[in-house]
Amino acid sequence: METLRASSFSSFHRSFAPPSLPRTQFDKPILHLPLREKPISPLPSLHSIKSKSKLFTAISPSVSTEFADPPGQETEVERSDEKFDWYAQWYPVMPVCDLDKRAPHGKKVMGIDVVVWWDRNEGEWKVFDDACPHRLAPLSEGRIDQCGRLQCVYHGWCFGSSGECKFIPQAPTDGPPIHTNKKACVAAYPSTVQNDIVWFWPNSDPQYKDILTKKKPPCIPELDDPSYSRLMGNRDIPYGYEVLAENLMDPAHVPYAHYGIMGAKADREGGRPLEISIEKLDVNGFTAKQEPGAYNFIAPCIFYGSPMGSSSNGSAASSTGTTEDSSSVTPQRKLLLIFICIPVSPGNSRLIYSFPRNFAVWIDRIVPRWIFHVGQNLILDSDLYLLHVEERKIMDAGVSNWQKACFVPTKSDALVISFRKWLKKYAGGQTDWGTKFTGALPPTPPKEQLMDRYWSHVVNCRSCSVAYKGLNALEIALQIVSIASIAIVATSKQSMISAVTSLW
Repeated sequence: METLRASSFSSFHRSFAPPSLPRTQFDKPILHLPLREKPISPLPSLHSIKSKSKLFTAISPSVSTEFADPPGQETEVERSDEKFDWYAQWYPVMPVCDLDKRAPHGKKVMGIDVVVWWDRNEGEWKVFDDACPHRLAPLSEGRIDQCGRLQCVYHGWCFGSSGECKFIPQAPTDGPPIHTNKKACVAAYPSTVQNDIVWFWPNSDPQYKDILTKKKPPCIPELDDPSYSRLMGNRDIPYGYEVLAENLMDPAHVPYAHYGIMGAKADREGGRPLEISIEKLDVNGFTAKQEPGAYNFIAPCIFYGSPMGSSSNGSAASSTGTTEDSSSVTPQRKLLLIFICIPVSPGNSRLIYSFPRNFAVWIDRIVPRWIFHVGQNLILDSDLYLLHVEERKIMDAGVSNWQKACFVPTKSDALVISFRKWLKKYAGGQTDWGTKFTGALPPTPPKEQLMDRYWSHVVNCRSCSVAYKGLNALEIALQIVSIASIAIVATSKQSMISAVTSLW
């Protein structure tokens, strides 16, 4: 592994600083702080998956608007009545490492405004509707009171673990207990922590109170394995869930869209054919192979895999993934690329990512997390604008006409084609926003605003936020020292002039 190249705090400040006022005027990020290690390529894969199904590779250019497989190549395991229900799934909200237990956090997922807060009385993260039942003020702007309750900042109403109202300051103490009225309660969503990420079920109906006993969020074991490094990051993205997911499933764009960033400095015409095969596609997602690795899409949010395949320095591995003679053989070197794509609203999404590995784990223990985030955000920046524009062109053509509007004749597009096929066949062709949105995209802001990192990442990342505040404090201290030094020099100069003048 290459040694990590050192970087400076000043580069972090220029890369992640907030824009100057007015808020519509954003400074372009100046990116001089690369990873000491080359940023990890967003090439997907997963542990090898066995399947007896025939393989689908890419759709023929002669195919019409229907997503059909090449003749004689079966890929699907389905029933004709299977449909994907967008509101009967667990959705990730934020990594625990980027949540502060001392304050509530406002987030939007599937068009739903939620507040995430730490209930110290039960020792759990809670997810509530982000609206106080009193006058609909956002509870995310409130605080955690001295009793560990969620308190609205507008009139001080307090709420407990299940959303029940505990206290209304304006209610007379000798009057009826109006805080026990059902209308005083705030909607509480089922929630849990899986893989150090807070998840919630987007339906607060009481019938789903115990949904966790029937259906759990997807689990990736490596994220809970102490032998793996597992730093996480998050970024709010100014294009939609569909475009985010298909971009992360597209290995062919890496040497071009991220040219010169990820070590890909080959000739710009140096792309190559990619052998990608889809082994299974159904309502729950799909599995695929790209030698030497494999990957998996778990609908609707998780896309992960390993680009390394199974490598244990020539040693034979058992079916459990351990070597036959662990006392004399070097353990398998494993690396996973994990991307969690979250629908936020039309034209907006959120990405949670992690690249756990079981080698060189010491690096993450000595290198600050924000250093890795600078390089990883640089990768996201490099194709952000073109994907924002691409999404609008897809909408202009009509999402149902994706296959007709886009010419995808090679195997390198097999994953993207499969995602669009899954989306159309099982999930209605696009995210189901219910009655919250028409599906229309928001206006395109100035490019400088689209590329902003401060509001899309730094304020949502505890590591980068602390680093930025520390840098500001350092800058202020240096400014004070500079001013003091100038004053001392000026005073000394004046004293010298006075002394010389007196001699004459």
